[in-house]
Amino acid sequence: MSLKQSKPIDRLYHEVANYDLVIVPDSPLADALNRRLERPHFGPFAITPRRLATRRRETAEDRTAFLEVIDETDLSWKEIAYTVGNVLQCWEYRGRADAIFEYGAFDTPATRTVVDIVSSLQTSSRLLADYEIDVDSGESVAVVGESQLTNLERSILPDEYDSIDRFTADAFDLPAFRIFESPAAIVDAILDTVTQDNADEIAIVLDSSSEYSPLIESALETAAIPYYGGPGFMDDRDHRAFVQLLRCTTAGSDTRVHSVKPLLSCLGATVPIEHDGKRLTDVDDSEIGWLREFIGRADALTFEATLNAYEDRAGRTLETFREELARLGVLEEPITTDAIDRLAFYLETYEVPIDRDNEGVLLADAKSASFVDRPVVCYLGLDEDWTHDSPNRPWVDRNEEYERNVDGFQSLLQSGVEQQYLVQDAAGGTAVTPCLYFDELLETEFERFSDLESIHHSRSDRSTGDGFDREPLDAPVDPERVETVSQSSLNTYANSPRDYCFGRLVDTPDKHYFVDGNLFHDFAEFVVNHPEFVDDGRLEDAAAVMVEETRAFHRRIDLETQRTRYRIGLETICDYLEEHAPTETTFLTPSSGWGENFFAEYFDRDVDSPVTERWFEDDDLRLKGKIDLVQSPTRLVDFKSGNRTSATQVTKHGSIDEPSDEPNFQALCYLSYWRRQQPDESLEFTFFHFLETLDDVVAGDATLEDCLTTLTYRPIAFDEFVQTRTVFDELREDAANDCNKTFSKADYETYLAVLDAYDVPRTRDADEMADSPFGEALVERLVDDVGDYKYVRNGCVQAFRHLCGYRKEGYFVEDLDAFERFVDEQLEELNRYRRGEDRFPIDGRAGEPNYRYVDTRDMLLTDSRATRGTAQNTHTEGAPAADPADSEGHR
Repeated sequence: MSLKQSKPIDRLYHEVANYDLVIVPDSPLADALNRRLERPHFGPFAITPRRLATRRRETAEDRTAFLEVIDETDLSWKEIAYTVGNVLQCWEYRGRADAIFEYGAFDTPATRTVVDIVSSLQTSSRLLADYEIDVDSGESVAVVGESQLTNLERSILPDEYDSIDRFTADAFDLPAFRIFESPAAIVDAILDTVTQDNADEIAIVLDSSSEYSPLIESALETAAIPYYGGPGFMDDRDHRAFVQLLRCTTAGSDTRVHSVKPLLSCLGATVPIEHDGKRLTDVDDSEIGWLREFIGRADALTFEATLNAYEDRAGRTLETFREELARLGVLEEPITTDAIDRLAFYLETYEVPIDRDNEGVLLADAKSASFVDRPVVCYLGLDEDWTHDSPNRPWVDRNEEYERNVDGFQSLLQSGVEQQYLVQDAAGGTAVTPCLYFDELLETEFERFSDLESIHHSRSDRSTGDGFDREPLDAPVDPERVETVSQSSLNTYANSPRDYCFGRLVDTPDKHYFVDGNLFHDFAEFVVNHPEFVDDGRLEDAAAVMVEETRAFHRRIDLETQRTRYRIGLETICDYLEEHAPTETTFLTPSSGWGENFFAEYFDRDVDSPVTERWFEDDDLRLKGKIDLVQSPTRLVDFKSGNRTSATQVTKHGSIDEPSDEPNFQALCYLSYWRRQQPDESLEFTFFHFLETLDDVVAGDATLEDCLTTLTYRPIAFDEFVQTRTVFDELREDAANDCNKTFSKADYETYLAVLDAYDVPRTRDADEMADSPFGEALVERLVDDVGDYKYVRNGCVQAFRHLCGYRKEGYFVEDLDAFERFVDEQLEELNRYRRGEDRFPIDGRAGEPNYRYVDTRDMLLTDSRATRGTAQNTHTEGAPAADPADSEGHR
């Protein structure tokens, strides 16, 4: 792998040392040459065209021009920024400010106004346009990297000068790419190398908008290693927090606590995570009382008053921000949404200059630098985000711009005496695409870094002594084994083991559907204990108190809708429990209760029925959970506030052999436990979706049956069950028409003969059963016995559907046996991960996680570039996994 050899800085200096003036394309190269100057020199030696013309450090002239134009015109800030950018860019590429008028689409009144104003300012472009290098005195001039100068920069060059190429005719062999597993691993490798003593010798080149930037900055800060060139004006936490405070004043009453957490943190306020999803105005917490009161008087605030209030609360002054507001002329403006939007646009568009201490590690932006003068240079990422976006304007020669960027890129890659290329080969299972300039520079065909010369670094490498050592713990940690698991934890683990892991490590905020579900469950338990107590008046009281308990989660405009929803849900629970009151409760031992019951406290009555909220933990089964209602010795009921799912969907999502991306093992878990309490009994497990008929209740035609999904457990093997006379009779009487007709003309002995000769496949797919030896033999036998009629063959197809229906809507002995073995396997695998023998994987049993059911989405860095800045929980209202009854700790 080779590039054009860039001249080392010392060699380049010796080539230009005897010239009086050296023009270079960028400031870092100029500074590097000036530091090597070995003779007295009057005036500038190595310098960029703009610094030569202005005699000052280069400034962001687009920001300067913008500030001037907003003072002199009534144009909108966005139009000004757009127009100023076009004018200055065209000036740069064409050499004249008025050249933009040659392009009809850009010759507008706003453009002419901006050109008039900008042309009269002492910007670097104006000074550069008026400047000429005077060589009458006999000064010798050299130009280094002339092709990287723009037309406006070239306009100052004299008629006679020497052009010095930055590259030689030799090839530069790229060092091997060092491939790491993650950005965090790359940062760890940097910290193994950088110390406070050698910080001034090291530069780090990265895409400043990538995840590497905040990672490396925080890592260096933690290690107390000085650095510069990194965070900008809006990276200051107080500056970001102040803008957020401005946003709060106009955000309205629906502002949630989680959206102001950074502001509260910056002000030293700590609010429990449980409040994150609640409306700020409805949270009674002393830590945010000041903010609520401040927002309450937002109508009378100006930018200056808001800044004063922030400074008083934070105990810090924001002088640079105050100066910037004054420069924009908004200090005395009242706080409005439009004014805040204008300020935010300005801060996002322009980088406000700040004073820096130029000490320590140099952080250089890959898209801004073409040279770094440090002995050791580390390049982070080198991916497609390093590619420049060439301006899409008619005055820009895209090919020339591309060549300029390629030259700058290969020059940058050769900076320093020692180069280290630290990259990822894949992120989230997807190959990382190297910077597109490598396609131009390398003859080798490649798609990812591992296709090129590379060295892989893994976690185990950190003990090899190759700069990746870690200090061992004083004593090994023996993690506590997980001996039992709830169905909700099993669901989460099956969807994504890593989400399960993080779910045990971090707290999550309260969600309205959890609070709703808890209250509904408490009400159901209360009704079972006091059915005669709950009349229409108390139903209304219960709905009203639920509104109050959940008020912080809902917009004010939605509260009446929620009241109706709660009232209908409570009524439906009462109707169900009236028709299906628990029976034969004497076989249960008294229950000591599981947690507290909200409505028992509210109505001042006890709940002590043995049939409600029964907690179990079976060490042999390694399962635990809470049964909402034991309706009878053979029937369990679970209350659900989410959308109804059919029995077929439940068995599909609980399948062991064919993993689902919506795993749901609740029915399997509870039936496995209950069959040990009621051995050799047929059992039923019913999901009662009490909000399923919400619309039907409003329309007046609701039925309880539409709320129920019931699964059966038969204490017999499936292949034995299908041989029973009961099944044969159902095929004759209760199946579809052609099936009934066909089997009514066959005898039971014929049916048994086929079953004796062939095994019935354990499948839920009728087509698969039809194609099996059993299916083919049954069709052949019935055709022989009944006749080769179309209805006979169709009747057999219907029979296969009927037989598969038993397994689609319930379970048999082998199903629960397989589930119990599955639980053991999953717990052993889980404990292996807990011991550190391998990492908790992101992908679950069905492959990529179903992110609708992931609780810690921001922690699953499947593709760091795609997920950066995305820190949100992806549960949705009504999603099955969000039902509070799916969590053993929902109180």
